[in-house]
Formats: sequence, C-alpha cells, structure tokens
Amino acid sequence: MDGVFEDSSWPQIIRILDGADHIFHHGTRVFLAFAFILLYYTLMGSWLDLLLGAVAIGFGHRHALLTFAIYLGKFLCTGLIPIAGAIAMGLLSVSHLLKPIIDLKGPAQPYLMPCKTTHTRLFPKKHSFGYSYLVVGVPVGSTGNVNGMLMIDDQSYASWNLLYKLFRGGWYTVNDADYMQRGHNAHGLRGKLDEYLKSQGVEPSAYPHAYLVTAARFLGYHFNPVSFWYLYSEDRILSAIVLEVNNTFDERRPYLVLRDFSPDSQYLTGPRSEDTPLSRVKGSWAKDFHVSPFNSRKGAYSLIASDPLGPGMEGFRGIDVTINLNSSKGHTKLVTRLFSQGEAIDPAAMGPVAKMRFLLTWCWVGFATFPRIVKEAAVLFFKRELHVWYRPEPLKESLGRHATKTERQLEAAFRHYLKFLVEQCQKPMSVRYVSSGILANSEETFTSPPWHGSVEDRRLLELKVLTPIFYTRFVRYAHDFEAIFTEFMDSATIWVSEPQLLPDLLLKKGSPPLQSASLKDYLFFKSIQYLRRRPEKIPSVSTSADTKADEASTVDIRDLRMSSMDAYILEHAQPTLKAIYRSTLLRLFVADHFALGNVAFLDFCILLWRIGIAWACAATLKQTANAVR
Repeated sequence: MDGVFEDSSWPQIIRILDGADHIFHHGTRVFLAFAFILLYYTLMGSWLDLLLGAVAIGFGHRHALLTFAIYLGKFLCTGLIPIAGAIAMGLLSVSHLLKPIIDLKGPAQPYLMPCKTTHTRLFPKKHSFGYSYLVVGVPVGSTGNVNGMLMIDDQSYASWNLLYKLFRGGWYTVNDADYMQRGHNAHGLRGKLDEYLKSQGVEPSAYPHAYLVTAARFLGYHFNPVSFWYLYSEDRILSAIVLEVNNTFDERRPYLVLRDFSPDSQYLTGPRSEDTPLSRVKGSWAKDFHVSPFNSRKGAYSLIASDPLGPGMEGFRGIDVTINLNSSKGHTKLVTRLFSQGEAIDPAAMGPVAKMRFLLTWCWVGFATFPRIVKEAAVLFFKRELHVWYRPEPLKESLGRHATKTERQLEAAFRHYLKFLVEQCQKPMSVRYVSSGILANSEETFTSPPWHGSVEDRRLLELKVLTPIFYTRFVRYAHDFEAIFTEFMDSATIWVSEPQLLPDLLLKKGSPPLQSASLKDYLFFKSIQYLRRRPEKIPSVSTSADTKADEASTVDIRDLRMSSMDAYILEHAQPTLKAIYRSTLLRLFVADHFALGNVAFLDFCILLWRIGIAWACAATLKQTANAVR
C-alpha cells in the first residue's frame, strides 16, 4: 500500500472500519439487535443468562463439542475412572473392617419391624385396603451406626458429610431434623422430645425413657404419615404416647396421650413376667388437624396402643396400634391399624447375606407409600364419589409447612422490620417473635428502649406465625395494623398473645410519598405500589369444595402510598436485603396479575424469556461474524 509503512497499524484499522461500515449498511437489524442484547445484559443480566448464552452458542458448534466430548470420555475411561474406582473400593474395604459404634441409652434395642397397615372406612361409604409397611424402633437418646443398616441421630460426620454417608452411613436413618420442631436440636431426638413435653406443661424427667417407632429415611427419601413416641416412667412402665401426625401438605401435629392406670392397677402392684398382659395406652382427643381431603377438621380420635417392648423395656413384643376417627355426631368414620407382621429384626446381628435379602425385600416400600395414598384417594374420589374438603391453614398447636424461597426471603425482611418497630416503640415492650417454616433462628425476642429503664408497666407480646403464607400476605397490605389484625382475626395465619398491644407497636404516622435517589429503586417501588392488592380472606375452618362463598367485593378508597415496610426497606435496609425484597415483591405481585398468582409459573415464563434472549444473542453474534467476513 503506497505511503504506508509495513509495520503500520493502519491496515488493521481500515479493515475494522470497513467491517463496521459493512455491518451498518447491510446489517442494520443485526446492529440494533446486538445493541438491545448488550443493554439487556448490562441492566438485567445474571450468571444464568451468561450460562444460557454459552449453551446457545455451544449448540451452534455442537459438532466440535461432540468431538471434544468423545475425546474427554476416552480420557476419563482410561484414566480417572479406574483410579476413582480403586479409591472407592479401598474406602469400602476399610469401612467394612471398621466396627460401627452405637451408643445406646437404656435397655431397649433398635429393631427393624416388618408391619402391615390397614384402613377401613365405614361412613359415609365403605372402603378398605391394606399394605405392607416397614418401621424402625430406636431408643430415644441413642446415637450412632447400627451395623451399617441403621443410623440414629448421628451428626458427628458434619465436616465430611458426603464421604461418611457413602462409606460409613446406614441405609436407614432416623435424624432429629425430621421430627417435632423444625430444624436440628443440639441434644438430638431427646432434646426435641423434651422441648415438646415442656410446651405441654409436662416435666420431661417424668419420662426418662422413650422409644420411637417411625418410618425411617431410606437413601435420603422420607415420607412418614405418623410416628409413635412411647414414653416410659423411671420404673420402665409405659405411661404415655406422643403421636406425631404428618399430612401430605408438609404440616405436622403432635398429640400427647396419657395413660389411665386405673384399669391396670392390679398388674402394676404385683411382680411382672412375660405372662403379664400387655400394657396399653387408651385415650381420645378432639381432631384439630387436617389430614385427608375426604374428612373435615371436625370430629375426634381414639387410640389403643400396646407396649411394643417386654417387661423392663427388654425384648420386643410387637407393634399393635389402632386409631379410630369419629365424626362430630359420634359416627365411626375410619379405623386404621398398624401391627407387626413377623418377627422384628435386630440390625446389629445381620450379616452381609441377611442385609442383602432384607434390602431387596423392603427397599421399595418407603417409595411406594405416597403413590399408594394417591391411588386410594383416586378410588375414593372417582369411584366412591366422596365429598372433598379444602385444606384450612394449621392452628396454633400445629407446625406449618416448610417455607418456600419467596417466603424465606420475605421472612428475613419482616424480621428486620419488626425489630425496627420495637426499637421505635415508646412503651416498655418485649416482643417474642416465632417464625414458621424457617429452620434456623426460628424464635427471637426484641425489646424497646424504655424496657431497660423501667420495671413498671412492662408489656409482653408474642407474635407466632402459624403458616409461612403469612409473609406473602403481609406484604400485600398497605397498612401494618390492618395486616396483623386481619390475619389474626380473619385468616388465622398468625397468633397474637395480646391484641390490645398492637396499636402501641404498629399505629404511627403514615409513610411519606415515594422518594428515592435511585431511578432503579423508584421504578421498582412505584410498580410495587401500583400492583399491590389486599389479599382475600382465608377460611379458618374446613370448607366444602362443592360450595363457594359469596363474598362482597371491597374497594379500598384510602390513599395507598407505599407501605411502611416498603419505606423501611428503602431507607434503612442493607443494599443486599433491599435488592432481594424489591425483586421478590415485584415478582410476587406480577404473578398475582399475570400468572394466576403462581410465582413458580412466572419464573418458568421468565426462564423461557431468558432462553429466547440467549438464543437471539447467539444468532446475532453468528450473523455479526458472518457480516465481518
């Protein structure tokens, strides 16, 4: 090129300008699309968008990727996989040589118990079925591994969880996190039981021995309709039972049934032997927990349960439990029974062949429990045409389901906001907050500044959230007092110990008009303010699926500025909490208006949108590259 040195950079610059001119004149749509995608990734992009974009670009070069995958597979097969297999075999051999350690508390032994369960519906239509069922029995307070078959309340492998589960864990596990209150307890199953007994006004020392009969977790899967905690006195006499009932909605209700000793007094005062009649616990109580859609929450239960252990809690006599459900009018509607079928098996005495035979026989039972329930429900609905009842939210004595991701995020914001309200309170007040569906830090107490300066006129307030749905409902109200009072009185999603104290905590000057130094915050919270709608009332009792209540529509004529919680988040929250809160609320309210109120469905639609953007990005880059050429 005349007038241009050989080492000059002008040829490269000219080629770039020529390519840009070619794109501008021959690919205007490509240029605009590229600009839009760049703007989208700058303002709203995330790691997921980058990943989807990489996948879309890779799909355009799938032949090269396939060749690379073939070579990588050959390398793994000839190198890493044999080495990993040798290491695994070595670890398994070492684990087989190590003796499992089990720390037993009390004379009772762990057992694997083959059983059968039967359900007989007598009213309003007859229906019966029976299935094989497997439960395990463990002494409460014991920990450790029983011969590689049963792991009891063992948390010693927390630092190397995966390897321990693979090579030293048991096939069946009973862990305190699956029972009673949500989350772990430092004292395991015994700690969970003691906490529950104290909540019922019972001293745990009255029952120093306990034996849990339950469906254990198998290979990480757990579905357990009911567990039985057999409680024994210091003399090792069966004195009470705790029935821990779980429904298919992930809710839980424990019932404490005390034994009436008067019918058995003649046997308790004399010497006991193997011929002594089985000790039994009989009792009845009102039903207050929704279990089946074919029964309302009314009625009563009655129980007859035999002592599964022999005299002195030694040996094993078998499981035999009968539970009757009676209607509110006294009709026997349902009879359920769980009883042993064959001899109980001591896992500590099982050899390799016995283990393999047992696992092949019973490994499928736990996985089949829920499909069996669905099958029988289909028969009751389609063939028997039984009446269906909607599920009401749980009462104060029950445990709500686990919180969803959205509910957990809003719970964190609500907790910070409640703490702020208490710190701003001018009365000496202590607020005990009990969350729902949250595993960590489920309870917390906040105190106002005047609480520490005056011992007179102190006020104690407890707010117990009964179901995680409270968090998504609270943010839909524009006024705090209305939200708490309505959810307490009408929808029963929260319990308040002293409702008359709510005005001292919640009534204050309304939030100011929306003001924000950030355009992004302004747009988010303005959209939230516009989309916010007061939630409908939740029935606190079982309602029929056949009838629909005629509810008058209401129009809120108040000036709906941003809510006080929105204002707190905007002014006082940390940037991370603020970003999570505004994003969660906007998704929630958009789902209310455009996605049938289902956040998961909205997230799926957003995922499809992101996939489309990633595909368009890959296509645009390909067209740009072709245009440059």
